[in-house]
Amino acid sequence: MLTANGIENVGIRKDQYKLALDINQNIWDGGVSKAQTEIAKTEAEEQRRSLDVSLYDVQSRVDNLYFGILLLDEQVAQVENKIALLDCNLDKVRTYYKNGVAMQSDVDAVEVERIAACQSLEQIKASRAGYRRMLELFIGRSLVDEKLQRPIVDTPTIRHSARPELALFDARIDKLNAQKRSVNTSVMPRFNAFAQGYYGNPGLDMFKSMTSPEWTLNAIVGVRMSWNIGAFYTQKNSLKNIDVAARSVAVQRDVFLFNTDLQLTQDDSEITRLRKAITDDKRIVELRRSVREAAEVQMENGVIDTADLMRKIADETTAAINHSAHEIELLQAICRMKHTLNQ
Repeated sequence: MLTANGIENVGIRKDQYKLALDINQNIWDGGVSKAQTEIAKTEAEEQRRSLDVSLYDVQSRVDNLYFGILLLDEQVAQVENKIALLDCNLDKVRTYYKNGVAMQSDVDAVEVERIAACQSLEQIKASRAGYRRMLELFIGRSLVDEKLQRPIVDTPTIRHSARPELALFDARIDKLNAQKRSVNTSVMPRFNAFAQGYYGNPGLDMFKSMTSPEWTLNAIVGVRMSWNIGAFYTQKNSLKNIDVAARSVAVQRDVFLFNTDLQLTQDDSEITRLRKAITDDKRIVELRRSVREAAEVQMENGVIDTADLMRKIADETTAAINHSAHEIELLQAICRMKHTLNQ
C-alpha cells in the first residue's frame, strides 16, 4: 500500500531488541492474603494449645508418682514401727526363755515375724526407689536425701472448669472459621495494577518502527482483573465439610464436659467416703494399740502365747497403714478434683 503511493518503506526489521522492566502491584486479592494469615495464626494457636494439653497430662502422671511415693513412705514408717515393736518383744521373750518362762519356739516365732517384716520393708523401699527415679526423670532434678512432704490442699468450692482441652476446642473452631473465610475468598475476583516500560525496537508505535530502525522508549500501564470461576463449583462442598468438622468438634467438647462432670461426681463420692473412713481409722488404730498393749501384759503373765501377740501386732500395723493410706488417698482425691478443674 505504501509502495503504491510512492513511499519507500523497508518494514520492521527481522532482528528485534528490547530492555524491559515489568512492575505489578496487587490492589485487591479478594481477601486471600488475610484469610491465609488467619489460618496460619489459628494453626499456630491450635498447636500451642495441643502442647498445653500434653503438658497437662504429664502433670497428672507426676501427681500419681508423688502420691505413690508418699504412700510408700507411710508404709515404710509403719513397718519400721512394727519392727521396733518386734525387737522390743523379742528381747522380752528371750529374757523369758532364759528364765524358763518361755520356750525356744516362742523366740523363733517372734524372730520369724521380724525377718518377714524386714523383707517386706526392703521390698517397699525398692518400690519407693523406683518411683523416686521415675519422678526425677519427670521433674529433671535429683531427689536424693529429700523427703517429700504432704501437700496442703483444700477442696475446691468453685466448679468452673479451666481445662486446657477447652481452649484447644476453641482453637480448632477458630481454625475452621478461618478456613471457611478462605473458601469464601476463593470465589472473589482479584485486581492488580501493572506497568511495563522498555527501550528497544520495535516500539509500541509500529508505523514509526517501520520507517525508522532507531530504538525508542515505550511504556504501558493498566489494571488487570482475574476471576477463577471454577472455585464456585467446589465452594459448597468445601463449606459443607468445614461445617461437619465444626459439629464434630462441638460434640467432642460436649462429651469432654460430660466426662468432666462425671469425674467430679466420682471425686465427690470418693472424698466423702475417705473422710468417713479416716474418722473410723483413728478409732480402730486406738483400739488396736490398746489390744496390743494388753496382749503384751497378758504374755508377760503367761495368759497368751507369742502367736496371739504377733497377730495383735500385725493387726495394729495393718490398721495404722490403712489409716495413713486413707489420708494419702484423700489428699490425692482432692488434688485430682483440682486437676480435673485445673484450679
